[in-house]
Amino acid sequence: MKEFELIKNYFTEQAVKRKDVLLGVGDDCAVVIPSEKQNIAVATDTLVAGVHFPVNTSPRAIGHKAIAVNLSDLAAIGAEPSWVSVAITLPQIDEHWVDEFCTGLFDLCEYYNVQVIGGDTTQGPLSITVTAQGLIPVGQELLRTGARSGDWVYVTGELGDAALALAHILGKKELDKTIFDKVRQRLDFPTPRVLAGQALRSYASSAIDISDGLMADLTHMCRSSKVGANLVLENLPLSESLVAALGQEKAIEMALAGGDDYELLFAVSEDKKVGLEIALADTGVKFTCIGQLNPSEKITTTLNSKPAAIKVKGFEHFSKND
Repeated sequence: MKEFELIKNYFTEQAVKRKDVLLGVGDDCAVVIPSEKQNIAVATDTLVAGVHFPVNTSPRAIGHKAIAVNLSDLAAIGAEPSWVSVAITLPQIDEHWVDEFCTGLFDLCEYYNVQVIGGDTTQGPLSITVTAQGLIPVGQELLRTGARSGDWVYVTGELGDAALALAHILGKKELDKTIFDKVRQRLDFPTPRVLAGQALRSYASSAIDISDGLMADLTHMCRSSKVGANLVLENLPLSESLVAALGQEKAIEMALAGGDDYELLFAVSEDKKVGLEIALADTGVKFTCIGQLNPSEKITTTLNSKPAAIKVKGFEHFSKND
């Protein structure tokens, strides 16, 4: 099978056919019809084998994750996902692999009513680049620059499970099969918090998705907004599996530093706190208040109301990460 047969057989037919797509897969460009009074949010992420996912990851999980990480970026700004373009580089064409990859990709697209409108296929080391576009009402974008001193800091979901799974795969932590099976789901099949992101638009002052670790991404928000923060460590949402595998102290460290959570981290002012909690409760997504912003432009941590100095950092490309 050659390139254009691959595109025709696996990427042309899909369940989602949006009315705002004038021209999709199969031409030099895709053409979409912008909605009135809506801005278009655009996110692009590349996943490289051995960097963003272990080399033995199932193709279905790779397809799912390639879409999920981009939809997570759209969720962080409050956008409704609409269209994606997929560029995939393959060492060779393995039809079973491609079929499973497309299953993971299109299942998630169908769930969120997202249409694949184009992309590219090339030969080389395995990598996938996705550009996702979404719609957001004019003026309702959630930005990293909007946080203010006094705002409360929240996260969705639980933190650290994906990093624990990766630690096991890399031989850094031995897990029993029951725990590994649970946490690997969080690594391979992250859930983009799309509905939560849209619910935040009327309440949150700032938001970011957690891809490189809580501390790293909170630092991005604080630097952009020129504020500091104190995290209350006993409030961090940790799974039973994470605590059972590591104990409380090490579980907290992994929740702070581990990446691949793809949960939302966001800030909300005191006067909008109750409204935000009601709106998020309606989405069915778990959420937790984990601290408060302050004017210090530094991040501190407390445990049981006492200062707790923890030296952790998140993932950063082109740096030495242990």
